[in-house]
Amino acid sequence: MTTTRLPGREAAKAQARALRAALEAEGREISHSAALELVAKSHGMRDWNTLSAAIGNRPDPVLQLGQLVQGRYLKQPFLAEVVGLVQLSEGRWQVTLQLDQPVDVVSFDSFSNFRSRVVAVIGPDGRSPDTTSDGVPHLVLDL
Repeated sequence: MTTTRLPGREAAKAQARALRAALEAEGREISHSAALELVAKSHGMRDWNTLSAAIGNRPDPVLQLGQLVQGRYLKQPFLAEVVGLVQLSEGRWQVTLQLDQPVDVVSFDSFSNFRSRVVAVIGPDGRSPDTTSDGVPHLVLDL
């Protein structure tokens, strides 16, 4: 049996809006409630009420795939796209970021090492528990 994580309530509603807009662009108009029902079925639920109950009142995740984020990696500022996201436990995520510009992760003047993709674990505050030798988190996202 495969299990998939359900979206948050706002994400599910956004999926319904996007589905409705896509169908409308093809000349097939449906009501918002019909779009909600289709989204529920796409997540393996009988109807919107069932999906809504399964989602509960939990908040949407802080990050989503495709989201643009900014922050600092090894003290270097960056802008990146979230290309991977795995929930490890409540409030802990493994995030994969594709940086728009490579950042130099070496602080020595004699050589450089540029990185354009970063994989790190973050907590609910958007900071990695791993730190540099002077105590600064490896990754800090501006959430």
